[in-house]
Amino acid sequence: MTRYIPALRFDVMTRFYDPIVALTTRERRFKAMLVEQIELRTGQRLLDVGCGTGTLMLMLKRACPGAEIVGLDGDPAALAIARRKAEAAGLAIELREGMSWAPGEPDESFDHVTSSLFFHHLDHEGKARTLDAVLRVLRPGGELHVADWGRAHDPLMRAAFLGVQLLDGFGTTAANVRGELPGYIRGAGFVDVEETRRLRTPMGTIALYRARRAPGP
Repeated sequence: MTRYIPALRFDVMTRFYDPIVALTTRERRFKAMLVEQIELRTGQRLLDVGCGTGTLMLMLKRACPGAEIVGLDGDPAALAIARRKAEAAGLAIELREGMSWAPGEPDESFDHVTSSLFFHHLDHEGKARTLDAVLRVLRPGGELHVADWGRAHDPLMRAAFLGVQLLDGFGTTAANVRGELPGYIRGAGFVDVEETRRLRTPMGTIALYRARRAPGP
């Protein structure tokens, strides 16, 4: 059974998500790297799966105002924060409540799908089901871009990651720290799967991944 885990494991912690993530993950740096990697263009559609409080969505919208940005998250409290941030910034983004494995979007309707610090919340089944759904909603040749906890650089980064595992659970995070997320992505049917960047943070190693849905015939 796929389980849903709130951003900081407990619902009461959602209100503190932004300052905690900013302090512990070098958030601005790794999300800027992700925005640069995506290379979003005017007229394209992007789905942010597990969009949380919307920080990445707003960065993407600022980088490419002519793109359509859709955020999906199962946490209404996080979406409420994202909505307030977008309104305060005067940026138009679309926010939808729903599970990552059931996005409720038409087949082949997005040029890009992205996700940041989300897949480590999902168990084995949840990772697989979510990637199946992502492949379905991507257009042929469309790209997946992920930033999440990855294989540790060294013993220091592995020790630092224990804090994340204590909070979010050892079962859901084990595949990340073993560097197995690219294998999940390949298993869903993506091609050209690669780890593009790695970044040291106070809580462990964050890795960036890129993959593509195979072009149509």
